[in-house]
Amino acid sequence: MKYFIAFFLFPLLSFSEVPKKTYSEEEFAKKLHEEVSKKVESIKNKSVSELTKELLDKEEKLRLKEIELIKQQDSLKVSESDIAKRYAELAGKQKDFIGCVEKNNDESKSRIGQVVEMVSNMKPDKAASVLSVQDVEVAVQILQLIDPKKASKIFNFMDKDISAKLQKQYLLMKKQN
Repeated sequence: MKYFIAFFLFPLLSFSEVPKKTYSEEEFAKKLHEEVSKKVESIKNKSVSELTKELLDKEEKLRLKEIELIKQQDSLKVSESDIAKRYAELAGKQKDFIGCVEKNNDESKSRIGQVVEMVSNMKPDKAASVLSVQDVEVAVQILQLIDPKKASKIFNFMDKDISAKLQKQYLLMKKQN
């Protein structure tokens, strides 16, 4: 039973808060002086060989820390150069990608220009049948570049559903431009 009570009371005693004391400057200076005096007394009591051994141990620890820091710096330099190299590669790929996108846009505009010229020279009923099977966006881009009178004749020859869809897109694109 004693052990049982001790078992439950011990944690309560060990976790109770120790009140923190606030020192004034004078008390702090006095306490600091006492601690320094204790340290000086402990040094006086030690032999020179013990002090030398402690100094050598501390120097060794500092040397090991320094070596560790140098290794970390080298690792960071390697990581930094690796990141810089990857960034340069990414920038090159981005430039290539943007170049490909611009090239595709230019080629698309060129092809649409050719189709516009071709459709402009067709009769409206033939042009309507060609544009009816095109992708909506492409057909609208072509219709935008054709003379409005010719475009209206082409719309008249198209199936009503397709014509309505294309006219709606055509009007939306006209508003955006």
